Amino acid sequence: MAKYRTWLGIIVVLTIAAVVVISQVPTRLGLDLRGGSQLTIQVQPTETIPNIGERELEAVQTVVEGRVNSLGVSEAVVQQLGNDQLLVQLPGVSDPQQAERVLGGTAQLEFKAQRPGTEQQLPIENQILQSHQGELAALQASVPEGTAIDPETRERIEQLQQEIEASEAAIADLFEPRQLTGDKLTDAIARPSSGNLWEVVIQFNNEGGNEFAELSREIAGTGRSIGIFLDDRLLSAPTVDVQYAQTGITGGSAVISGNFTAQSARDLEIQLRGGALPLPVEVVENRTVGPTLGRDSIQRSLYAALAGLVLVLIFMAVYYRLPGLLADIALVVYALLTWAAFNLLGVTLTLPGIAGFILSIGMAVDANVLIFERTREELRSGKTLYRSVESGFYRAFSSILDSNVTTLISCAALFWFGAGLVRGFALTLAIGVLISMFTAFTCSRTLLFFVLSMPQFRKPNLFCPGIATARP
Repeated sequence: MAKYRTWLGIIVVLTIAAVVVISQVPTRLGLDLRGGSQLTIQVQPTETIPNIGERELEAVQTVVEGRVNSLGVSEAVVQQLGNDQLLVQLPGVSDPQQAERVLGGTAQLEFKAQRPGTEQQLPIENQILQSHQGELAALQASVPEGTAIDPETRERIEQLQQEIEASEAAIADLFEPRQLTGDKLTDAIARPSSGNLWEVVIQFNNEGGNEFAELSREIAGTGRSIGIFLDDRLLSAPTVDVQYAQTGITGGSAVISGNFTAQSARDLEIQLRGGALPLPVEVVENRTVGPTLGRDSIQRSLYAALAGLVLVLIFMAVYYRLPGLLADIALVVYALLTWAAFNLLGVTLTLPGIAGFILSIGMAVDANVLIFERTREELRSGKTLYRSVESGFYRAFSSILDSNVTTLISCAALFWFGAGLVRGFALTLAIGVLISMFTAFTCSRTLLFFVLSMPQFRKPNLFCPGIATARP
């Protein structure tokens, strides 16, 4: 009895925690529910890179993500689609042509020399830029998911975007253009250096190595830096030690060191490789979803989910009596836990995702149906009420496990081979199945045995109509 009280306390705590999460963490809505633009970008091979591999696609994806950030779109999604395409979802973007202009084209990576006399101005401009970027991120995060931005906030966001562009242009003016561009960079590799610090090794071809040696010789020991720009945005500004003032950094390779963590070094590596790739990209599909359709879809989906849930609750209570009522409580707990899991894991809820959630509700009830039918069979065979309930859970376990495992295998296949909305359906269904197994074997079981500890509920006819008395 003490064990079931402990489990009951755990279930109550989890339910309260789920309610808190749902109220505090907003649900992320997908493009089909919020409205916006969706673009499919094709990465084009070239003579120097005839085959697009995972490494090349990852680098181009990083460049596209940087361009998406310049649009100021919150909750944007950039994901790989197949072996040579990227899927870009821009919620709330009403001008897809602007997005297409910004996202198209080849990445431009440049190495520039800082102008003399700007040593004090660069850190000031960097600080101003970071201040604007931080305020913009905070404003975008303060807007609840799926809600319209008020005019005052929208005006401030547009103003900050203009100020960020102005700051980036001001930083770019502090550097002199050179002929050293990304087509002369052959590779960039992040690696650990000393302690917990990391560094990035860059490698040039012969022509690039000579130009980098000349550039580093000019900068060495002056306090000025080499500006590494991607699409006119400063990625890094390393300085050169005075020991290279005579010859520069020769050999065609150099090490960019500093206070890099593993993640920041990896980010810089991918950005450099993305700018080094002479891979053009082309927008092959540009689709717009209206916000009216999104609101209508949300409303209808909510009606469908609530209607299905209410009908299932009524059926369980009428047909299975007391166990059905307890299953209804478990089903409500299941719905709350699943919703909270979506919010915590950052699952973007789409229409197919809602369909997967509704389907998982039915599958959660299926486990209870198997358990209760087994319990009735045991009661009719003459076992006591307690033993019948215990055997019902034990005998139904293998069937429930097998059905859920096969469903999870299907979800894995859909997630692995599918893309976009199909993956959203697979993810929400898989989360629902896993939580339904938990609620069936913990919540339903705990509630049933807790009720059996009360004499007034130890009546077989409350579990199986037609059986009036319990066997000793």
